[in-house]
Amino acid sequence: MKLTLTALTVAATLFAESASAFDPDDLQKLKDTGKCAECDLSNANLKSANLGGAVLIDANLSFAVMQGSILCNTTMPDGSVIYSGC
Repeated sequence: MKLTLTALTVAATLFAESASAFDPDDLQKLKDTGKCAECDLSNANLKSANLGGAVLIDANLSFAVMQGSILCNTTMPDGSVIYSGC
């Protein structure tokens, strides 16, 4: 999971230069642990990221770009579990 989240970090960092509201520390927390409960990932570019198994309970994903992301067994902000891309 760490390898695929490296690409996520690079993409989010590039996106951050133009319009960022997400907290870089929260993005690093997601990268390091696969968990980011109550994180601010709003406006983050999570496109094509492997978020399989990530825990995002109460995270702010407003306007986050997530097209093509793998959400296999991912716990979403509302507590639901998504199995997309399994």
